[in-house]
Amino acid sequence: MTSRVEIDEDSEMKGSMWVLDQKLDQPMDEEAGRLSNMYKEKKFSVLLLLRLAYQSLGVVYGDLGTSPLYVFYNTFPRGISDPEDVVGALSLIIYSLTLIPLIKYVFIVCKANDNGQGGTFALYSLLCRHAKVKTIPNQHRTDEELTTYSRSKFHEHSFAAKTKGWLEKHSSRKNALLILVLVGTSMVVGDGILTPAVSVLSAAGGIKVNHPHVSSDVVVLVAVVILVGLFSLQRYGTDRVGWLFAPVVLLWLLLIGGIGMFNIWKYDKTVLRAFSPVYIFRYFRRRGMDGWTSLGGVLLSITGTEALFADLAHFRVAAVQIAFTVVVFPCLLLAYSGQAAYLMHNTDHVVDAFYRSIPESIYWPVFVVATAAAVVASQATISATFSIIKQALAHGCFPRVKVVHTSKNFLGQIYVPDINWILMILCIAVTAGFKNQSQIGNAYGTAVVVVMLVTTLLMILIMILVWRCHWVIALIFTGLSLVVECSYFSAVLFKVDQGGWVPLVIAGAFLIIMYVWHYGTVKRYEFELHSKVSMAWVLGLGPSLGLVRVPGIGLVYTELASGVPHIFSHFITNLPAIHSVVVFVCVKYLPVYTVPEEERFLVKRIGPKNFHMFRCVARYGYKDLHKKDDDFEKKLFDSIFLFVRLESMMEGCSDSDEYSLYGQQTEHSRDGLLIGNHGNAASHDVDTTFSSVDSIVPVRSPMRMNNTVRSSEQASNHTDSDEIEFLITCRDAGVVHIMGNTVIRARRESKFYKKIAVDYVYAFLRKICRENSVIFNVPHECLLNVGQIFYV
Repeated sequence: MTSRVEIDEDSEMKGSMWVLDQKLDQPMDEEAGRLSNMYKEKKFSVLLLLRLAYQSLGVVYGDLGTSPLYVFYNTFPRGISDPEDVVGALSLIIYSLTLIPLIKYVFIVCKANDNGQGGTFALYSLLCRHAKVKTIPNQHRTDEELTTYSRSKFHEHSFAAKTKGWLEKHSSRKNALLILVLVGTSMVVGDGILTPAVSVLSAAGGIKVNHPHVSSDVVVLVAVVILVGLFSLQRYGTDRVGWLFAPVVLLWLLLIGGIGMFNIWKYDKTVLRAFSPVYIFRYFRRRGMDGWTSLGGVLLSITGTEALFADLAHFRVAAVQIAFTVVVFPCLLLAYSGQAAYLMHNTDHVVDAFYRSIPESIYWPVFVVATAAAVVASQATISATFSIIKQALAHGCFPRVKVVHTSKNFLGQIYVPDINWILMILCIAVTAGFKNQSQIGNAYGTAVVVVMLVTTLLMILIMILVWRCHWVIALIFTGLSLVVECSYFSAVLFKVDQGGWVPLVIAGAFLIIMYVWHYGTVKRYEFELHSKVSMAWVLGLGPSLGLVRVPGIGLVYTELASGVPHIFSHFITNLPAIHSVVVFVCVKYLPVYTVPEEERFLVKRIGPKNFHMFRCVARYGYKDLHKKDDDFEKKLFDSIFLFVRLESMMEGCSDSDEYSLYGQQTEHSRDGLLIGNHGNAASHDVDTTFSSVDSIVPVRSPMRMNNTVRSSEQASNHTDSDEIEFLITCRDAGVVHIMGNTVIRARRESKFYKKIAVDYVYAFLRKICRENSVIFNVPHECLLNVGQIFYV
């Protein structure tokens, strides 16, 4: 754009004033408007970030914020012999909060989220995208074209590439990585049981402080009633009561921070010398082995850190960081310092240190807020347990259970009824069985430290493969983390017999369930993969498949994303009839948090056109919920109709098209549908393996097609409409869902532990879990099960 610049005649006298031509007025106005919009957007983003930081208080920090209820009692279960020990313990608490939640989790681990999703399985999904470590080999190149399938690339001779090759070389290393993830997941489930128990029991213990004559049984009964109410309300979801969480936790943090400041001013300002790490050294030198084992109690000051990472969904990392550094961290430091100042002059009150340190005038209001905060803390860990069970389910590591979305606005808010009632029963059993927050605290500490160790070990691979950090940086992070966490782990080992065995038993049970189920899932997939029918056999049957083709559509469900499954040959061998149209449906979960709706389906044709056989792969992420309902069925058929139209249109401008992805858009195709590989002339007529796909070629929408495609579309219009009309007629005639009921048995010569795992544990889990037909919501009158047995 050109413009004319005029110089005023009196420019020398007026300081060389430049006067722009009128033609520049409009661009200047546009520039000013753009700057104004940028300012408004920046202001809006800041306000949004602050709002998210406020909301994260209720969801992310409830567990961590209620730790002051029970830390000092669990640190000194036998009483305080020397007031200086309080300063040493406070110093340990201060540096534990600084090193683990603040530095490690909030500023490092939280950045390892999978598009906002946290937890051990989110880290595992990241690793599965960057290395071939998934134990179920159902990956396909087109999956990498998803917009949510993000991964980094590295040089083939780099340390990351060598690490990737080392991981992929042996299946034992893949299994070891999976077991590590399952151990962390099992401990999170244990955390979901122990957090409500210790938080609610500690909060309810405030009744006994103000009324010493009340027995412990009454306190336990009150805690059990609260727990039953808490778990009973889970079916309504956190969305309906979530608006209460943030103000409750914010009020709680401000209260404990304010009480802490008051106690420091009233009792002993010298406790602030605990910010010097020198007092940690003096503490251990003075107390010896008792000081070392007391680390198990100090560890409870950072409980909730693992839930912090698991509950990352729907909050930006920056919002979580702001909430912790500005509100949570200062308030917790003040709360612990205030309790320490009180205990310096009241060493015999360590059992009820928190409630004893509350000023008498505000005791009951603080008790009510403490109980509400304990419920919020419990809700956070229960929700995290639901989330991680859903992730395990998507990775084939947990028996099929019912998953219910409780919110239309937030995908991550789910409810798992079966797990909810199991958690409630175990939580009540722990609360009523121990009746002592010290023993529950010991169990709680064991679960927390194991999850932290698992996260540290997974972060080594994340830093090398995903972040591509130098191995020295990864080594420094790992070394510092392991020094701190192994110290805590060694301390909790001394308390295994004092309640620490509880999470080990719970985690062991869940680990066996998850690993045995995954083993059975892998073996079933391998059986289907190795026994699939050759296309030569299918083509040899002819268009009628050697059978009577009855009106209707048969949806054959299979775990295979390529080839014709063995269930199909088993079916037509025993029943000499098949539907006019056959669609092989594969519901596949990918190591991504979600698959966009427009990229959900992948459709291709099997055999010649007159065979009327298709395959449809429905792809989901671990956060997605698959609903086999009329809407899903409609989208499935719409994707097939769209594939038929595109196939007809593309015949005039390409030799073949192997795949059609319904509505998928990538960086190379933002407005069109995708057609797969241009291969040999018969590739759209014959089913080949997925490894033959070489490229993805974009196809523009009909409004933007070139003249060649338009002419081919017109030429094939008649054939296209005939086939679609035939498909619609078959659909109206009826849809039958054909599902395989594959039974696994251990071979006679198998070892006894394999027979127990396969013939008893896996068989029992299959018997009690939900059937595929129930998960897919298939009507009984439209269901046809095909049974088969194979031996492993």
